[in-house]
This record gives sequence, structure tokens and C-alpha cells, in this order.
Amino acid sequence: MEIHHVALRTRDVDALARFYVDVVGLAEIPNAGGDSVWLRAGRAVVMLERAAPGEPGPAAAGMDLVAFATTEEDKRALAARLARGGVAVEGETAHTLYFRDPDGRRVGASTYPLPTRDTVEGG
Repeated sequence: MEIHHVALRTRDVDALARFYVDVVGLAEIPNAGGDSVWLRAGRAVVMLERAAPGEPGPAAAGMDLVAFATTEEDKRALAARLARGGVAVEGETAHTLYFRDPDGRRVGASTYPLPTRDTVEGG
């Protein structure tokens, strides 16, 4: 199995979409309609969906994480876009940059080389 889609619920779909397109660098794709924006993330889709009235948002200072695979060059470009947008980098390792989206959700951009199916299965 692999990730098909991730749904992020928000009170402001348009603002969250601008962040993930303009700052993170995801591309908007056509969707099935409704009050959502779909973004391409490799072979998966990030669906930004309007939260229902009274629905809780992400936990304040929560450590759950959505991390996107990136190259070193693209990670540096993202860091520059974050700085220009006034988005604080919350942490950084040799491979991963950590920051928060406008809803306070923890986001990462990582160059860490994950094992492939071949290396896991002895390939």
C-alpha cells in the first residue's frame, strides 16, 4: 500500500491552499467538486477540506506531522519562501525542515532517503 490522499480540515480553505501552493510549492489539481481544494504531492493528493462548524482544529503545538519528500535544492528554496512569508522554521535536522501551516499543523520537508520496496524486501 501507499498513501492515496491526506485530508486536512480547515476553517479557511482558500488561505490554506495559498500557503500550500505559494509557500510549500504543491500544485492545485482538478477535484470532484465541493468545498475543497486538491493538491498534488507526488503520487498522493492533499485534500484541503472545509471544517464543519464546531469541529476542532489541529492540537495546539501538536507534534503530529505531515512531511513531504524533497531535494536539497528545493528544501533551500522552501526555506527562503518561508522566510519571505514570515513563517518560522521550528526545527531543522540534516535532512528535514520543520514549520507550521496557517492552522498550526506541523509540516516537514525532508531529503531523508527512505528505503525502497527492493531494499526492504531484499531486492
